[in-house]
Amino acid sequence: MNHYENKNNRIWIYLLFLALGLSAGLIGGGELIKRIYFGNSSAASGSSADTDVKNGMQRSEQVSMQSKASEIENTRSSAIVTATRVIAPCVVGIVVTQIQVVRDSYYTNEFLDFFFNPQMQPQYRQIESIGSGFVIRKDGVILTNYHVVQNAAELYVNFSNGQRLEGKIIGVDARSDLAVIAVEKGAFQQVTFGNSDEAMTGEWAIAIGNPFLNFINDVHPTVTVGVVSALNRNFAPSEGVYYQGMIQTDAAINPGNSGGPLVNALGEVIGINAFIFTGSNDNKGSIGIGFAIPINRARRVADELIKYGERRQVWTGISVQDLNRSIALSLGYNNTDGVVVVGVQAGSPGEKASLQEGDIIKQMGKRIIQSHLDIDGFFLDYFVGDKVQIVISRKGEEKTIQLTLQELVNVKK
Repeated sequence: MNHYENKNNRIWIYLLFLALGLSAGLIGGGELIKRIYFGNSSAASGSSADTDVKNGMQRSEQVSMQSKASEIENTRSSAIVTATRVIAPCVVGIVVTQIQVVRDSYYTNEFLDFFFNPQMQPQYRQIESIGSGFVIRKDGVILTNYHVVQNAAELYVNFSNGQRLEGKIIGVDARSDLAVIAVEKGAFQQVTFGNSDEAMTGEWAIAIGNPFLNFINDVHPTVTVGVVSALNRNFAPSEGVYYQGMIQTDAAINPGNSGGPLVNALGEVIGINAFIFTGSNDNKGSIGIGFAIPINRARRVADELIKYGERRQVWTGISVQDLNRSIALSLGYNNTDGVVVVGVQAGSPGEKASLQEGDIIKQMGKRIIQSHLDIDGFFLDYFVGDKVQIVISRKGEEKTIQLTLQELVNVKK
């Protein structure tokens, strides 16, 4: 009996181990089958998810790059670019042919040259120079500098569209270094004028001209950019030219740019480029110190030249001299600033304004008068018919009078 029971117990133990083994096998086999049949799918699913993430990141980067490109494109089309596109078609290149006399410097006796040495007589040659200008009227009227067209035997005007037309001089004003020329009638794009009295130190300044017209045979203007460095710069007269109330700019103005416009960021002309400081005789290029004639003055001069063919000379009828200490004290004046009136012509604007000999002129318009040079330059901005407020000192008493300018007539100009 005991033997039978022990045998039965062993059988149950074997069955138990068998059941446990089968269970373990089923579990292990199921896991193996899962890995075999589903493992690759899971990896593929994970790989697909990674690809989607990468594609999403790439699309995001592309959108970001496109957005940045759009921002850059917007900044490229700045106010300067817009102003240049507006003004450039109005800017012209001017080619001037001058006739110059050429002589050998070591032999200059004209009488002996003529009778005894004919081959030493003066020889003539053509000199070609270039400058710039800009259209101020649609019918082909152009404003430039006087020194651009000075002594011109012939001149041609080159437009940015490739047209080359012969020009003629309408009138010049050497004192203010301005000239008006014209081409045959046609339809031309004209500039928009700004107000030079409202120009601001530090605002953008764009200088446009044709410095390379003859060198690379290209009619398109050159653009340089800077700021308005200063206003109302005055210079002593040189060779009869008065540069007063000038606009200073660091926009490069090079040879050939003379006569071109100085433009603000709105595309409005505020000045006409005139001259530069070069630093030395050896360096003829720009060093960032250039000067432009205010457009308000230039427009009035242009109107005179177009209407009369010249600038009418104003007449005051008074003569003045600088003060010294003894003259000032004798007139009851305690300093030497100003000028003293030493003569008043009968029937002149000065007499009509009640000016008298011995009056000390302290101020004309907005300009403080310190010497006769201040008066000479003052009238650049005044024309026939203008009224001038003058502050004087008479016997120690300050007064303000008004003088109306008249044209100087019966004088050969």
